[in-house]
Amino acid sequence: MDFELNAEQKMFQRAVHDFCAGEIQPYAGEVDRTGEMRWEAIRRMPELGLTGLQVPEEYGGAGLDSISTAIAVEELGWACGSTGLSVTAHNGLCCGPITAWGTPEQKARYLPKLTSGTVLGSLALTEPGAGSDLAGGVQTSARRDGDSWVISGSKAWITNPRFSPVIVTLTRTDKATGTHGFSMLLVEPGSPGLTVHAPEKKMGLNGSPTQMLSFDEVRVPLDALLGEEGRGFQQTMQTLDNGRIGIGALCVGLARAAFEEAVKYARQRRAFGKPISEHQAIQWMLADAAMEIEAARLLVYQAAWLKDQGRPFGKMAAMAKLKASEVAEMVCRSAIQIHGSYGYSREFPVERIYRDQRLMTIGEGTSEIQRLVIARHVLREADSL
Repeated sequence: MDFELNAEQKMFQRAVHDFCAGEIQPYAGEVDRTGEMRWEAIRRMPELGLTGLQVPEEYGGAGLDSISTAIAVEELGWACGSTGLSVTAHNGLCCGPITAWGTPEQKARYLPKLTSGTVLGSLALTEPGAGSDLAGGVQTSARRDGDSWVISGSKAWITNPRFSPVIVTLTRTDKATGTHGFSMLLVEPGSPGLTVHAPEKKMGLNGSPTQMLSFDEVRVPLDALLGEEGRGFQQTMQTLDNGRIGIGALCVGLARAAFEEAVKYARQRRAFGKPISEHQAIQWMLADAAMEIEAARLLVYQAAWLKDQGRPFGKMAAMAKLKASEVAEMVCRSAIQIHGSYGYSREFPVERIYRDQRLMTIGEGTSEIQRLVIARHVLREADSL
C-alpha cells in the first residue's frame, strides 16, 4: 500500500496538531502536577471529533477511518500523555465495543453522551489476580436473577471510571464453558453496590485516573448485556487488537515529543566549544531516534490500513504496539541522556514524558505477551503453507 496521507487526512492532522499545541501541550505539566484533566480542552474536542473518532455521525461521532484515528491519537500523545491515554481509552475501549456490539437502544442511550466532551468512557477487564491471564484469572461473576444480572467481584487498574457514564465490564456468566463463559455488561457507576475507589498513586500519567472497582451484588438489567452472552472473551480480544493500534499511535506521539525536545536542547547546549548537536555521539542518538519513530509509525499505519480493509490485523497490531512502545522507551531515555542532569529535572518536559511512556510496554498487553501473540500468528501462518 501507499502510506502517503491523502489531502483530507493531512488537513485533519494539521487541525488536530494545532488544537493540541494550543489547548493541551502548554498545560501538560500542570495536568501531571495536579492530577486533574484539563476539561476546558476536552469539552472542545467534539469540534474535531476527538471524543468519537470512530463513532458514527448519527451519534455525534466523526466516523473516521483507522489511519485518521491513529493520526489523532499520535497528536494527543505528543501533547500530553495523560490526556492522550484517557481519550484513547475512551475511544477504543468504551466507545469501540458499544459501537461494534451495542443494540440500537444501547447506542442511543450512551454514545451521544460519550461523544459530548463532558465525560470519558471506561472498560473494566483487569483484576487484582488477572492481567495477562484474563481467560484463567477473571473472577468477577454475573448471575441471572429475575430481570437482572447480579455482579460480584473486583477490577483493578481501570482507566477513566470516575469520568464515565458507563463502564463496559467483562464478567464470568458461566464458569463451566471456558472462554465461552464470559460476557460484557454495561454498568453505570451510580449503581448500588459499585464502589469506585480512589485513584492509584502512579509513576506517571497522573492526570489519567486509574482506579479499582468493587462490585457487591451490583444489579443491572438483563438488557445491559453487550452483544451475545458467552462472547465476552472474543469481544475482549477484538477490542484489545483495536486498542493496540491506539496505544502504538500514542507511543509514537510520546516518542516524537521527547525527540523534539532532545533536538531543541542539543542545538542550544554547548560543550567543548560547540553545540552538542555537532558531536557525533549525540548525532547518533538523534539519528536512531528519528529512524525508529518513522518505523514505528509505519507499523501503526499498516495495522490501521489492514483493519480498514477488513483484513486480519491482529499480528500487525501486536507488532505495532510492541515496536512503538519499545521505541518510546528508547527515545525517551536518549532524550534524558542528551539533556544530561537537566533531563532528570522536572523543569524539563522529558522527565515527565519518560514517566508517562513507561506504562506503554505494560498496558494493553505487556511486551512479552505481544511477542507471544506475534509468534502464534507466525506459527499458524507457517502451518498453512
